[in-house]
Amino acid sequence: MSQSIAIVGRPNVGKSALFNRLAGRRIAIVHDQPGVTRDRVSAEVEWRGRPFTLIDTGGIGLRPGEKAQDILVAATRQQVELAVASASVIFFVVDIREGLVGLDEELAEWLRASGKPVLVVANKADTPDWDAQTIEFAELGFDRIFPVSAEHGRGLEPLMRTALSLLPPREDATQTESPVESPPPLKLAIVGRPNVGKSSLVNALIGSSRVIVSPIPGTTRDAVDVPFEIDVEGRKERYVLIDTAGLRKRRRIRDDIEFYSVTRAEASIRRADIVLFVLDAEAGILEQDKKIGGLILEAGKPCILLVNKWDLFQDLVQKEWEKKRAAAHGRRQPGPPPDPLQTFGSWVREKLFFLDYAPVLFTSALTGFQIDRILEAVRYVAAQMRQTVPTAILNRTLHDAVERQPPVSKEGHRIKFFYATQISHTPPTFLLFVNREEDFSEPYKKYLAGQLRKAFGFEGCPVVLIPKPRPQTVLPIRTRPEQQAARTREKPRSRTPTRRKPSNR
Repeated sequence: MSQSIAIVGRPNVGKSALFNRLAGRRIAIVHDQPGVTRDRVSAEVEWRGRPFTLIDTGGIGLRPGEKAQDILVAATRQQVELAVASASVIFFVVDIREGLVGLDEELAEWLRASGKPVLVVANKADTPDWDAQTIEFAELGFDRIFPVSAEHGRGLEPLMRTALSLLPPREDATQTESPVESPPPLKLAIVGRPNVGKSSLVNALIGSSRVIVSPIPGTTRDAVDVPFEIDVEGRKERYVLIDTAGLRKRRRIRDDIEFYSVTRAEASIRRADIVLFVLDAEAGILEQDKKIGGLILEAGKPCILLVNKWDLFQDLVQKEWEKKRAAAHGRRQPGPPPDPLQTFGSWVREKLFFLDYAPVLFTSALTGFQIDRILEAVRYVAAQMRQTVPTAILNRTLHDAVERQPPVSKEGHRIKFFYATQISHTPPTFLLFVNREEDFSEPYKKYLAGQLRKAFGFEGCPVVLIPKPRPQTVLPIRTRPEQQAARTREKPRSRTPTRRKPSNR
């Protein structure tokens, strides 16, 4: 049964502040401007040893300039409805300073129809002087009203004690045997420019409208974690899809909310296990795509390139070829239409040459083209990332590579490679002991990384080589310079023994 608590309410009553306070970290963007949160933002939370899922939702209500039929208004309400339907307990957040308003009453009527336990959270009660104002919210028809201050953490203990008592018992609470500890879910960050189809790919992967999708750039603001699991041959695979805000150029960021959104997206790259970099086949590779690729490379993350909207690009190639054929007018007809996969694939490799280790997958969230192959690629890259190269085989491979193409120093020094060892898997990182690390050039690192790829794969993963001077061999105590000097100082002067003159007797 569901072990989740959903936070709902009208805009700007402090839902995201309460979410962050209970989660113990800043996850949802908090801002004075209403309507910042649009998607469902969830987090796995533990309170007094009891784990549960906490869900933050967008504010229900019209903001200035919005109409009821607007795409984002309808999509935000749909996300709230899905959160309420999946939750076991509802936190109905109101503003104790503003008092009861008409929209609160409308929401209360809707929440009563859900049949779920509802706790009214009268937020912004920073001091006990505000507690008496909760009587006004009794008109909503709910028995349990809690004055709290999400900003200062006041009043949370009685609220959470009541909420946890209303959650259904955990399924593992009755198990006598300790369950087998499963590996943590694989975190997949979906990044890209605004409006390239990131949220559409998330929904296509999990088969539901989990995140808001609209043609308006900047629809996604928070980095939304979407946990899901699938069955593969009787074995469960767990994932967390991180849907992020579109990464636009810094100079085009209009306000601080967008700045926080972009910052969260960049942080999502760093905390992900594998990055799914979404490109727009219709728009092609733009300068901003290269900058995003640079962020992925700088973070040292495994990567898969997803060329989305492939159906539109195929149609465009076909139309261009038909135009050329029609313009021939009896002259030499053009050859067969070019293979768009090969054409665009070569273009991606040329423009994003620094991500040459990343596999390229052509998809369409609209038609479902090759959506099922995304997780296949994720499994393959994850397996490549986790492999450990035996030290003996690693050193044999590197010694052969050095013999084929010895390193060259600009100053004429001779660079020696001694041995190597693998020190990390995310990304695959190798420590190389050499005599002069300052002469170990980047081009030569790239050469050795390429040789390791030929031998061991590591497809989708950056290979990091760290040169380090080999530690000197410890000298025996008798041969250490300081010991020799000490013995020299302590050595007594040699005396030549005198011979006695033989006696004449």
